[in-house]
Amino acid sequence: MRDGTLPTGDFGQRLRHLRARAGLSQEALSHAAGVSVRALADMERGRTRGPQRRTVQMLAEALGLDDDEAASLEKSAALGRPRPRTATGPAAPSALALPRDIQDFTARVPALARLLELAQDIEPSRPVVTVVTGQPGLGKTAFAVHAAHRLTPYFPDGQFALDLHGMDPEPTTPRDALARLLGAMGVTDAAIPVGTDDRAGLWRSMVGGRRVLLLLDNAVDESQVAPLLPGTGPSLTLVTSRHSLAGLESVHRCDLALLRREEAVELLTRIIGPDRVRAEAQAARDLADLCGYLPLAVRIAGQRLLSRPHERLGKLVARLAAEGRRLDGLQAGSLRVRAAFALSYRQLPPESRTFLRRASLAAGADFSPETGALLADLSYDDAVARAEELTDAGLLQSDAAAERYRFHDLLKLYAAEQVAAEDGPVIRDAALDRTARWMLRRATAAALHFDVEHARTSPYGDPDPDGAPTGREEARAWLEAERAQWLAALRRAHDSGHHRQVLDTAEAMHWFSDLNQHWEQWVEVFQRSADSARALGSGQEEAVHLNYLAWAYNLCVHDPHTALTTADAALVAARDCGDGLQEGWALGYGAGALHRLGRTEEAHARLREAARCLTSQDSPQARLAELTILNSLGSLLRQAGRTAEALDIHRRSERICREGIPGRPEELIALYHAVARQQIGNDLAALGRWTEAEPSLRQALAAFEAAQMPAWAGPARLDLGLVLRATGHPEARETLLAARDALAALSNPRRSEATTALAALEEAAARSIN
Repeated sequence: MRDGTLPTGDFGQRLRHLRARAGLSQEALSHAAGVSVRALADMERGRTRGPQRRTVQMLAEALGLDDDEAASLEKSAALGRPRPRTATGPAAPSALALPRDIQDFTARVPALARLLELAQDIEPSRPVVTVVTGQPGLGKTAFAVHAAHRLTPYFPDGQFALDLHGMDPEPTTPRDALARLLGAMGVTDAAIPVGTDDRAGLWRSMVGGRRVLLLLDNAVDESQVAPLLPGTGPSLTLVTSRHSLAGLESVHRCDLALLRREEAVELLTRIIGPDRVRAEAQAARDLADLCGYLPLAVRIAGQRLLSRPHERLGKLVARLAAEGRRLDGLQAGSLRVRAAFALSYRQLPPESRTFLRRASLAAGADFSPETGALLADLSYDDAVARAEELTDAGLLQSDAAAERYRFHDLLKLYAAEQVAAEDGPVIRDAALDRTARWMLRRATAAALHFDVEHARTSPYGDPDPDGAPTGREEARAWLEAERAQWLAALRRAHDSGHHRQVLDTAEAMHWFSDLNQHWEQWVEVFQRSADSARALGSGQEEAVHLNYLAWAYNLCVHDPHTALTTADAALVAARDCGDGLQEGWALGYGAGALHRLGRTEEAHARLREAARCLTSQDSPQARLAELTILNSLGSLLRQAGRTAEALDIHRRSERICREGIPGRPEELIALYHAVARQQIGNDLAALGRWTEAEPSLRQALAAFEAAQMPAWAGPARLDLGLVLRATGHPEARETLLAARDALAALSNPRRSEATTALAALEEAAARSIN
């Protein structure tokens, strides 16, 4: 091959070489291939390391490559593409797949035609955004989903759908939305950046240059949507919202209106069939009138008729008209829509009516049969049967992958009204209290699976041991799926004065929270638990939970100012009750906040004080805390150029690990020991003691691999590769290549460091040959 001397894995270098060989400027190649100049520049600089297959094919054609060269270029691009996550739970891409299209979709022909024109004329460097707006019940989501399916052939690089929950009390934050989008692109949880801006930057870099279709459903405002929009590339984004989102600039707008009368009749015809409509043509028109030509109302009426194939349309018209006269106005729409809801509701069996209205009390966007059963005071099997019945009637929507259900917004409002009308506050509060108690007991038992100090092999304390999660993976899946429910339960327990329950749940969550630092909810969890400790007059527990809260401010919401204030409060509480362990943690969390605020010397001083405080204690918890503090202190010292001091600190950490910590699992101590070895190896490398650094880094890497911790093994492999390069070791290139690929799969920022090291190694090899 003519370019065979180039490393097959480095796409940017290969592309730059091939363009130079062809005598083309970036502008000329951009014009010939239909790829933007910016996208080309990002590829050649290594910012975009894995363009999609279609983009590579266009570049290969424009460069005049033969089949072998084109295949080699594609292979190098494939190495840089994000790899799918390896978690055992549902894969993120399936969770963001387009919802199922509605086969009986009707009308909206001009709006669909306009979107098809936009997709056909889209420019390679200018993404298109269309905002679909209109009143509730107009079928904005149905239109956007139908349009997305029609547009799929124009966007072969991916189609993603994300519900932003704009009508919920707590809409999806841009930060969480970006995490889900990055997950759908194959980025693992550990590799997703911490800050919203960094997540947005990574998202835009990954979709730039790709033909991607993005559906953002149920947006609340411009600030929620803007960070999610691609910045460059031939993508198309559909945004649905009840609000106009007038602050979004350079977007196309599609304002849906009510159906025309004939369109409403056509929708009814597609649902129940032409024979029934022809047999009662006037009744069909009257039914469309009573539904106010609102698609949602027509669909509900049609679903009811479909489930009663022998019922005459005229009978439904008469009953709907009578119901409408008795109801007051609907604040979210017309009187006739309210009547359609009411008639469908009244026709349900009593248990199904109870289930529907009580399910509206569930927190979050969707709910499980488990939650519905608790709220309605039914067995689990009965709840499943009721939920499926309501789904068949068009009153609930079922999840495509999980056994979960959701309301349309208007129906949820209507069902909640029925709780007030039929159940009253006493029954409503009893249902919420019953559900909250159960949820907190299950959440506490599930979270204890992750507590290394109180590891459980059985569902201790679970309200339903037979149905409890049986291991960490099941426990994590439950805690994530039911996050809205147990958090709402925690709020209710706190607000109603059940402070011991709040503290027990938050304490159980403490280890689990480390696995989900991207959840901003931890601030609320630990704020409430600290308040509960204060209400109970427990100074020691207040110190503990203030420390947890300082951690959350530091790492979950990146607010070092409040983290420092909270850590200082924890320090006062710890000293007041004489708890040296919590005093050490408070000093450590305060040091972390000071470091983030740029107050380096103060951070060093606090870490040293924390180490002295913890060294004087004998408990196993103090030893683990001391290891964390020492490793943090040494790392900061090395960054400040005080490497000899850092090495002494990390040697001290290693000695503690070798001595062992009574009552703590060997595998846990082995991980702390591996961290210390990695730090020692980096200290020795910084001192130029390369041959001494190598064995420490090899040992650390082996330990991380044995523990199946790729997020820790990748950086350790890079550290080892840098040392091997410095010593001229023959394994250097292989190690750096493996590190680069592993870091790229994690979207770890250090992948650029690996790429630079590889390039320097190749350049040195070329000079030695010449």
